[in-house]
Amino acid sequence: MHIVHTIPELRAALAAYNAPAFVPTMGNLHDGHIALVQQAKGLGDVTVASIFVNRLQFAPHEDFDTYPRTLVADSEKLAAVGCDIVFAPSEKDLYPEPQGYKVHPPTELADILEGHFRPGFFVGVCTVVLKLFQCVLAQGTGPRTAVFGKKDYQQLMVIRNMVRQLALPIEIVGGETRRADDGLALSSRNGYLSAEERAQAVQLSQALRALAGQALAGGDLAALEAQAVQALDAHGWQTDYLTVRRRGDLQAPTAEQRQAGELVVLGASRLGKTRLIDNFEF
Repeated sequence: MHIVHTIPELRAALAAYNAPAFVPTMGNLHDGHIALVQQAKGLGDVTVASIFVNRLQFAPHEDFDTYPRTLVADSEKLAAVGCDIVFAPSEKDLYPEPQGYKVHPPTELADILEGHFRPGFFVGVCTVVLKLFQCVLAQGTGPRTAVFGKKDYQQLMVIRNMVRQLALPIEIVGGETRRADDGLALSSRNGYLSAEERAQAVQLSQALRALAGQALAGGDLAALEAQAVQALDAHGWQTDYLTVRRRGDLQAPTAEQRQAGELVVLGASRLGKTRLIDNFEF
C-alpha cells in the first residue's frame, strides 16, 4: 500500500490505473469506514482512501482542533483490507492558498436539517469533495467511483446532486450504515462518549425507529416529531431534530406519500458534549 501526501505524488501513484474507486474520510477509522473500502475494492482497478480533516466544514465552536488524528492506526487498518493508496495531505498540500473558490449547494437541500444547525457545513463538504475528486478521479479513461456512507444521509444526497448537476463522470455509491450490537450507528465521534453515555447512546436509534413506526400508523406528523424530541430530551439529550422526510429530496411527505413509503427518518441530538446523527430508510 502506498501512502502519499502531495497531489503530484498521488497522480504519479495513479498513473498506471484507469478506473479508480475512492473513499474519502476524515480518518479515525472504524469498521464502517473499512466496510466502505471493502465495497470500493470491487468497483475499480485501484482503491484509494483519503484521510483529511477538513477545516472548511467545521464551525469555529466545533471540534476541528480536537478531532482525532490517527494516521498510523488508520493506515494499518486500510492495509489489512487491501487498500492500494492512502492520500493523506496536510492543509498546506490541499489548500496551498486560501480557498477563495467554494461550492455552494442549493439552499433547498443544503440549508435544512444538518445545514440549518451547522451553517456553511455543506459548502465546506462540497468544496473539499470536489477538490478531492479532481485529485483522485481526474486521471484514467475508465469508470470512476466514489463510495460514501449512508449514515451521513443528507451529505450523500448533496454529493450525488453536485455530481449530477456538474456533469462529473463519477458514480456515487452509498454504503449501508454499520452498527454496534445494540444498534448504535458507528461513528468516529462515538469515542467522545463516556461509558455511561455510550450505554445510553442507543436511545437515538430507538427513537428514530419508533418515530418511523408512528409515521406509518398515521396522525399529525409535526406533532409526532415534537413528541419524539420531547421524549428523547427527557432522558438528558439535547435534540436538534427527529424528522420524517421523503428520500428523494428530504422534504416533508404528504399523507399519501407516507403510505406509499420511500421515506427516511433522520435525527441529530447531543448527549453530553457529543453530537450524534443517525437515520433509517423505511
